[in-house]
Amino acid sequence: MSQSVAYYNAHAQQFIDETLHVDMSALYDAFLPHLPENAHILDAGCGSGRDSREFLARGYRVTAFDASEKLAALATKAISHPVSVRTFSQVTEHQAYDGIWACASLLHLPRQQIPQALSQLWQAMKPGGALYLSFKRGEHQREHNGRHFTDATEAQLEGWASALPGLEKITTWQTADRRPGRDEYWVNGVYKRAGLL
Repeated sequence: MSQSVAYYNAHAQQFIDETLHVDMSALYDAFLPHLPENAHILDAGCGSGRDSREFLARGYRVTAFDASEKLAALATKAISHPVSVRTFSQVTEHQAYDGIWACASLLHLPRQQIPQALSQLWQAMKPGGALYLSFKRGEHQREHNGRHFTDATEAQLEGWASALPGLEKITTWQTADRRPGRDEYWVNGVYKRAGLL
């Protein structure tokens, strides 16, 4: 994770320029209908703040964080909303959020750390809350251009989710990368924590 944080600190402005204006509306449409009105969303590993900005524009309450100090500072300015600096291991809230959005963020953790990170996100989510997560499609861990990536399949998402009590799958699906010149594919999952909001 520290290797990836160093990458984002060094390339923060470039990353924001490349991602802030990518249209992710199809992903929002799969996640947001499962949230109550005025829901409180945790944007976990928010990067450029693109998704937080959209959630705020749609009237949701948002708490956003990123592990990169430079990204958090630039995202705070870009979306006019505070982005704190912390890691998944520092998510200690208990049943605080109606929805948790982990878009292309957990993938920077080593595979062996992902179950614990998901467990902490699960603890932070209210019963009845919804979780979105996405990974690059694949089965390997790799280093690429100074970042660590843990790839995943839909079956791997199922395995991680099934280890958490009462986390029920709503849907999993694959999407092509929306950025120009990218031929990568992503696996996406939306899950609901059992219980009433």
